Amino acid sequence: MIKNQNIEAALKKSYNYIEYRQLIAALRAQNKATGDNHSDAYLNYTDLNIGRMDKWDKRFLLSEEQKAKLENLETKETWLVITEGWCGDAAHVVPVLAKLAAASRGMIDLRLVLRDENLPLMDDYLTNGGRSIPKLIRFNEEGEELGTWGPRPKDAQQIMEEGKAASKEKAEINIDLQKWYARDRGAQIAEEVIDLV
Repeated sequence: MIKNQNIEAALKKSYNYIEYRQLIAALRAQNKATGDNHSDAYLNYTDLNIGRMDKWDKRFLLSEEQKAKLENLETKETWLVITEGWCGDAAHVVPVLAKLAAASRGMIDLRLVLRDENLPLMDDYLTNGGRSIPKLIRFNEEGEELGTWGPRPKDAQQIMEEGKAASKEKAEINIDLQKWYARDRGAQIAEEVIDLV
């Protein structure tokens, strides 16, 4: 039984990865983004992220060692990820998490929830006081929390923190982050998350 009522409530309205991708596409077809902000900027972010997720779905590959570790998990886990379709970090992270879960042969159940529809849950898992996403919450079959990860891998987080400390514009930091994600190709995300299991 899940001990956190906010997690329990979120799971009831969660999506698997395919459903999440379908939701984003269906909303975009209606000139909407996930959440309440349907501005041109958020629609543009969503378009970029659909392309990014398509790319990672096709290109991201696990190493043989990573596959073996995931294929040999002995304990089932649920991975609940707080995300949004317009989030730049999520476009790189969520497809990698989906590949990790798929490689686990049913031992990892990946569930995705929208941040802005689950603010009580988000507020339980703030990063440095902010509602940063994506945020992975891991728990076992008994509903005991095993840990969290996110919103981004260590090196990407360092880029964010250094950019803020240098008073860089958010757009400039985001460009630096996107370049880093392109170079890293999901490797650090996979490495950090696999180290948790």
